[in-house]
Amino acid sequence: MNDYYADLGVSRDASLEEIKRAYRRKARKLHPDVNPGPEAEAEFKRVSQAYDVLSDPTKKRSFDAGADPYAGATDGFGAGFSFSDIMDAFFGGAAAGATRGPRSRRQRGQDALLRLDIDLSTAVFGGDEEVTVDTAAVCDTCHGEGAQPGTGTRTCDACGGAGEVQQVQRSFLGQVLTSRPCSSCQGYGSIIVSPCFECSGQGRVRTRRNLTLKVPAGVDTGTRIQLAGEGEVGPGGGPHGDLYVEILVRPHETFQRRGDDLHCVLELPMTAAALGTTIPVDTLDGVESIEVRPGAQSGEVHTLRGRGVTHLRGSGRGDLIAQLKITTPTRLTGAQEDLLRQLAAMRGEEKPTGNLSHVENAGLFGKLRDAFRGK
Repeated sequence: MNDYYADLGVSRDASLEEIKRAYRRKARKLHPDVNPGPEAEAEFKRVSQAYDVLSDPTKKRSFDAGADPYAGATDGFGAGFSFSDIMDAFFGGAAAGATRGPRSRRQRGQDALLRLDIDLSTAVFGGDEEVTVDTAAVCDTCHGEGAQPGTGTRTCDACGGAGEVQQVQRSFLGQVLTSRPCSSCQGYGSIIVSPCFECSGQGRVRTRRNLTLKVPAGVDTGTRIQLAGEGEVGPGGGPHGDLYVEILVRPHETFQRRGDDLHCVLELPMTAAALGTTIPVDTLDGVESIEVRPGAQSGEVHTLRGRGVTHLRGSGRGDLIAQLKITTPTRLTGAQEDLLRQLAAMRGEEKPTGNLSHVENAGLFGKLRDAFRGK
């Protein structure tokens, strides 16, 4: 009789984990793909047979009692040797594609994604928005069971309710038992006798519903809001997936968002810019005042602190930044033209020659020119 403990190199009181580790170590060394040849193949069969006996409590008790579970077997293995058990020890998990009993008809539903257009004011302050969701909901007729009321399911005759069928094949290991999902019941172990007329046996139907979404202050285009459990219901009335709402902020006619700051252009007549003035500005918070100093120039920036977008993460808000644009009148009456000529005469500007000033950050050709001039 073979000494399976000696074949694996473990003691008689070795634990199941120690037996698995010993087999995994020897199997990797002796596997025919790594160590071809009849001697290695024979040794691989021997250690695999030892593992099959010592990892099975019933076979192990029989062997410890003095009986060899494989006595008289000509191929080294008894009928029904499970290939998935060897793969469990070899790779530390179930064999690829192997199933473990019937699978449930109830499965988690898919996540859903929709887009929501909002105004800039909603992005700044937050608010409630109504969204319409086209999704899957539990069938009211069968309540997710998938069968016509009063019919139910019956056990699959092909697999006997196991959800999988087994097949014995011969290989260099001997007779190997493999499992695959049952094609008659698709692995469920049962068959719906009379599918629900409303949902065709799916346990769910398409529906449309309205939700009120609380939009947090500070969102921006591309922000996604997760609503847990508001997605599609799963097949068989399984748990809902999640709903993700992607935000798109509509362009504003006045303000442009840059990060959490709002930018705008403030047009000012040249007379008001020369004399200085106070300008009312219609912000998202209401009317605010901006003081413009006498002699203001185009491009000057005025900042209203805390009048921008609410910080999505953290407290406070960004700023509102207004850039001045001085406008020059294009059509003058005779009286207006006379007044401007008098002003020009008083300032000695009847025939301005213009002043050339150095341009900062000159372009490539300007820099090359300066380099050749020795600047």
